Amino acid sequence: MQPQEQEELVLDAEMDCVTSYPLYSLGDWDSISDGDIMKQHTLHAGEAEKVPYVGDKEPLSTLAAEYQSGSPVLQEKIKILGEQYSAIRRTRGDGNCFFRSFMFSYLEHILESQDKAEVVRITANVEECQKTLRRLGYADFTFEDFFTVFLEQLESVMQGSETSISHDELVERSRDQSVSDYVVMFFRFVTSGEIQRRSDFFEPFILGLTKTSVEQFCKTSVEPMGEESDHVHVTALSDALGVPIRVMYLDRSSCDTGHVVSLRNPKAFWYAWRQRDDWFKSCSGIRGFTS
Repeated sequence: MQPQEQEELVLDAEMDCVTSYPLYSLGDWDSISDGDIMKQHTLHAGEAEKVPYVGDKEPLSTLAAEYQSGSPVLQEKIKILGEQYSAIRRTRGDGNCFFRSFMFSYLEHILESQDKAEVVRITANVEECQKTLRRLGYADFTFEDFFTVFLEQLESVMQGSETSISHDELVERSRDQSVSDYVVMFFRFVTSGEIQRRSDFFEPFILGLTKTSVEQFCKTSVEPMGEESDHVHVTALSDALGVPIRVMYLDRSSCDTGHVVSLRNPKAFWYAWRQRDDWFKSCSGIRGFTS
């Protein structure tokens, strides 16, 4: 089904620096030292810090121009995106890009739609997420501040009160570390709680990724800031909050539709994920509501 109008995307700005790092083939792994890895991490972090958490709106054509002489498959997938979207926002490629993109996209949607019923619904889900964490043995002081900040942002995008904010103010808050990081941590705790609550469901996927226990996976790969997200994180967050998500993979695999995976239903937030050319994984958040 064609969308009624083109939407805005949120992309990871790490795409800008993807050619800044050396590439390694499978045969090189034995010769890669700890120093090489640390150097790569330092370069990666340095480039990420050059961009804001959430960037300004840009025409989608800027993304196409960056890959004009690149992979034909990526060019075709960007062309597919252009059929549905007209603009992009880049997010910092610091490992929190999925959660930060989701934060901005969801709050922007509430700001634009003023959907009171959705605010009531998700607030109830947030309360259930808190109960889940308590049942799992988490003390309130470990997560309550993060939940409070998210609910404050949710309230602020609803118009008609002294605390209401404009779209420009939402962008600025998304760039404010004291707000943005707290909301990211809120999403991380929600995701961790949902994974542990449904450990039987998620365990096979986690074993396939890391060969660790569900609890250890949450402690090391979900809750810490800067840890990249995978399909487990996306599924858990979508299920816990009851918010539909679509994932589009911007990789070199051949696929006429751009490799889309839908969670929950077709009217969803969109995100695009991209595997880096070197041995660091990155994600790119793309959002939009479609008809």
